Amino acid sequence: MKISFRGPLAAALTALLLAGCSFQPGIIERQADGDPQRLLQQAEQQEPSQAALSRLEAADILARQGNRTQALEVAKEIDDSRLERQDRVRWALLLSELGEVEGDPWAVVQAGQLLDEVDLPRAASLTLRERLGMALGEVDEPRAAARALIRVQAETEREDLNDPIWEQLSRLDGGSLTTLREEGGDLTRGWVALAELVRSSGGDIQRLFARLDDWRERHRGHPAARRLPGEITALGELRGQEVDHIAVFLPESGPLSGIAGAIREGIRTHHLEGVDSGVRLTFLDSSHGDLEALYREAAELGAQVVVGPLDKDAVSELEQRERVPLPTLALNYGRGERNRALGLFQYGLSAEDEARQAARRAWVDGHRLASLLVPDNDWGRRVGEAFWNAWRDQGGEVANAVRYNPESSATESARRAVTNPQPDMLFLLALPEYARQVPPTLDYYYSGDLPIYATSHLYEGRLQPRLDHDLDDVLFADIPWQIPDAAVGGVEALPFLDSYRRLREESDPAMFRLMAMGVDAYELATRLPQLQAISGSELFGATGTLSPGEDGRIQRRLPWARFVNGVPQPVLIPGVFGDDRAP
Repeated sequence: MKISFRGPLAAALTALLLAGCSFQPGIIERQADGDPQRLLQQAEQQEPSQAALSRLEAADILARQGNRTQALEVAKEIDDSRLERQDRVRWALLLSELGEVEGDPWAVVQAGQLLDEVDLPRAASLTLRERLGMALGEVDEPRAAARALIRVQAETEREDLNDPIWEQLSRLDGGSLTTLREEGGDLTRGWVALAELVRSSGGDIQRLFARLDDWRERHRGHPAARRLPGEITALGELRGQEVDHIAVFLPESGPLSGIAGAIREGIRTHHLEGVDSGVRLTFLDSSHGDLEALYREAAELGAQVVVGPLDKDAVSELEQRERVPLPTLALNYGRGERNRALGLFQYGLSAEDEARQAARRAWVDGHRLASLLVPDNDWGRRVGEAFWNAWRDQGGEVANAVRYNPESSATESARRAVTNPQPDMLFLLALPEYARQVPPTLDYYYSGDLPIYATSHLYEGRLQPRLDHDLDDVLFADIPWQIPDAAVGGVEALPFLDSYRRLREESDPAMFRLMAMGVDAYELATRLPQLQAISGSELFGATGTLSPGEDGRIQRRLPWARFVNGVPQPVLIPGVFGDDRAP
């Protein structure tokens, strides 16, 4: 069955649910030493079933000759529904192997559709399903990836799958873990229980390992009970290094004091919710800007970790050092290309990071020609460049890049963004009042069906269906705490729920994201030894799934939402397997 992976992500995943088509027997025999180019030329003149087999032979020969790139392209274009069952299996194994080697996970997903269409031999089924699981993780479908890998483990009891399974489980939010548990059998339930145990330990390593014995007792014979995932084993080596005193550098006066106040409120509230953890907080006023004096005071007070500074210039100064005096989680990103300082992590609600995620999401959804609509100011320049660079790095092209005056009507700027030439998607950076003008303008200029990808800035963070109705169908990324229904399936599945409820009741919506940032800053600070020691560590937090990059800059992975009748709703993606049962 020939599948195009140029369309939207949802269409690509939907293809996995299609039933197998009828096929006709091939009439040529395998030519192990044939000329692949001749076979491809012949295929152009042959009837469909014979042409499919000729192309399969050509792809096989090209792969064995080492020309994997062309082999992959040929295999992807084969209409496998025209092949006999045995050759369809051979095609799927070849395509999945080439996709794996050549770094094309969508080719593996394409091959993996055969699992739902044909009764494969056991060895072939296990190989293909394992490759599919790995590929689904690469295309940001961790729940489907975990299901596939767990199913392989259920049939083989392979302990070497523990780490790949754990990597996918660690990326799931609470709602997805619950769904996975409800779908699966004993093996799956054991994995989910382990993931929930680690997550509920809140970075308290002593508490985690004290509870692991109970988990092992309940899940005797589980592969992870016999051999813990490497990340959990590595946590055991950090026992005795837990953080119990955090110094926070925030200004109490000056231009950043309002932002600092919201972050401070998030830190304080979350600390009080977990006061039994024994962590001590010390707030130090950084208004005077003397970092050396602040670090000396923090060390004299016995702090092990620093949160702050907030000022961008101060962070830029720190990142040029060889190391920082104490492990530090800065609350902004420096201006340098890289963070050079050992022990320094940087975290913030970066609009540039959201723009890069929009570029990746639009690319995965199948778009290739983008237009940009950003404000004509320094903010617009920085965020627009972030999208532009990420988009071009993937191979995308830019139709129009329009800078608008935020004080003017959106009509003319929006028109210029989507005409001559017309793009296949629009990246929008705008505050709510301006953003609400854009979709109606596109409707007027006959571009109403143009996909729009936006940052969190177009959503005020409170339900206003009447005002936001004009944003219907716009996709945007935001923090889980702002879009609980879209992010995790409802408030009850949010991380740090008690802190969420307390802050939501008391907060100004305009400051709520910053309070959520304070919550995650506290959680990251308690985990700094873990982040330093274990590559790939992640925190499913209030502001997204957080993980340190190679240079210590915290990267956020945000959920996506779509406005429907003026209300943010989940971006629905169909399941990957026709058979929803899991082991």
